[in-house]
Amino acid sequence: MDSSFTLSQRATIVATFAIGILLTLAPLPRSIGILRPDWVALILVYWCLAIPDRIGVGSAWILGLVLDGLYGSLLGEQALAKALLAFLTLRFTLRLRVFPRWQQSLAVGILIALSDLLILIVKSLVQGTAPIWSDTAPMIANVILWPFLFTVLREVRRRAKIS
Repeated sequence: MDSSFTLSQRATIVATFAIGILLTLAPLPRSIGILRPDWVALILVYWCLAIPDRIGVGSAWILGLVLDGLYGSLLGEQALAKALLAFLTLRFTLRLRVFPRWQQSLAVGILIALSDLLILIVKSLVQGTAPIWSDTAPMIANVILWPFLFTVLREVRRRAKIS
């Protein structure tokens, strides 16, 4: 396949991120809202693993800036966290690819937890408050959801012929 992306392939990747953002912003009842997975982070990790030469720290930074604007958070907070997540994922891509799916789930959960920890630290420094540890509840959802999301996104990638 040619080394450049077609417009439809780019649109497919952007669409997956847009769906992730919509799932993140969709209202949920408070009782299950605290378990909301970090859809955007999961999708970012997938694309960093699948096409590491195309989706990386720069893409993650831009995506994070979009999330900062949507969340109304401190400018650069999400961008820094997503860039860190992309960097770590790219750093360990070859190892993560060979893990069985359940080990990959745990590793992805840890990577996303590290980026979430960075956000907690930034928030506590800026707001001068102690971190709220209930913000870490989605980590379990990220680990559980990864194998299913991986399978869906792999099929999307195959149908769009993204390599």
